[in-house]
Amino acid sequence: MNNTRLFQKTLIAVAISVTAQQSFAAGFQLNAQSATGLGRAFAGDAVIADNASVIAKNPAAMALFDDVSLSLGVESITTLIDVDNATYTNYRDSSKQTNADYSGAGDTSFAPNIYLVVPINEKFAWGLNAYSNFGTKTEFDNGYAGYEFGGKTDVKSFNFGVVGSYRINQQWSLGAGLDLIYGQGKFKRPLSPQAQALVKALNLSSGVGTDLDADGWAVGYNLGAVYEYNENNRFGVDYHYSPDLKADGDVESAKYSQASGSISDTVVMPLPDFAEFSGYHRLNDDYAVHYSIQWIKWSEFDVLAADTSGIINQYQWKDGWHYSLGGTYFLNQTWTLRAGYMYDTSAQDNIRSISVPDSDRQWLSAGFTYHLDEKSNIDFGFTYLIGEDVSVTEDNKTFGKITGTTHADAVLLGLQYSRSF
Repeated sequence: MNNTRLFQKTLIAVAISVTAQQSFAAGFQLNAQSATGLGRAFAGDAVIADNASVIAKNPAAMALFDDVSLSLGVESITTLIDVDNATYTNYRDSSKQTNADYSGAGDTSFAPNIYLVVPINEKFAWGLNAYSNFGTKTEFDNGYAGYEFGGKTDVKSFNFGVVGSYRINQQWSLGAGLDLIYGQGKFKRPLSPQAQALVKALNLSSGVGTDLDADGWAVGYNLGAVYEYNENNRFGVDYHYSPDLKADGDVESAKYSQASGSISDTVVMPLPDFAEFSGYHRLNDDYAVHYSIQWIKWSEFDVLAADTSGIINQYQWKDGWHYSLGGTYFLNQTWTLRAGYMYDTSAQDNIRSISVPDSDRQWLSAGFTYHLDEKSNIDFGFTYLIGEDVSVTEDNKTFGKITGTTHADAVLLGLQYSRSF
């Protein structure tokens, strides 16, 4: 491989490795399907069915609806990311080290959603949904030491689905659906001053770094079941198959004078499958408890590759788990209060990133429903997500390396309107 090709491939790796960690790492695979679920840390979310947003998790739960139901809302995701005790080492002069501490790398993203459930008769129902699985932004200032490890990242994905359900008998219902997934990512990695010096030493004509804009489509499916022990106790299980998403993009990079300054390539990004078990128990007229266990197959994301560039980066990720427990208090006919707790395990193992720190996390959630009338209500949900300190070392083998300790928290807010007809 000539130096031009090696240099371009390295730049793609710098950008796309962050793409993967932004969109598919457990660190910011944030649940944002509904304000109702957000207020209870998504405990019991695959079977409670208090509004149409349940079809984002379990299509079989449509069998619990008697009327046409509509829900629409939006969630905001604000990430709080700090890098402490960090040092950037320049490979041109290994004795030259720069302080690389940084505060406030996170940003705010918004995830809208809409759901429709239409019962046909006592046996069948169908529905439509549109929501975002991921929506995360981070940005480091231009003057940040080791900027090629941070830069700016803006990732969004949208899920468009059609689902159906069938009630077998009073206890059992089944459901299935198709998902059309669109993913988009914008990534800018202007080179740091230290990296620009290396570019100059290699006789490169410019040091513009990397500017990548990629998007793509994929098709998946989901399956679900609901078992109703009685009117106050029920269980739900669902499985979501996530396909490989192919994202086409153009990369503008630092270049040799005799070479083109851009590469068009198709990056294949494996999306993780996931499954969930939920339970709901109405204890009396005032209280209910609910819980969920979710498994996410992060081990599918073992390698990132592109059609032209081949293998870009190796990953040794592990499967993740969510464990959540929540409670609902039916205060009166106007107000319903809820709260929940989730423990969310990290997917990343040995490979870490300053741009999107990953760790085990705890979710502290609370929310309410205000019933406008018998047919409509407004939901609000709040979650504070608490991460852990993680030691990180990144080395791009070309410009330099960075070491430090990362910490990431997040604040999620959700607002939703629901109506039955």
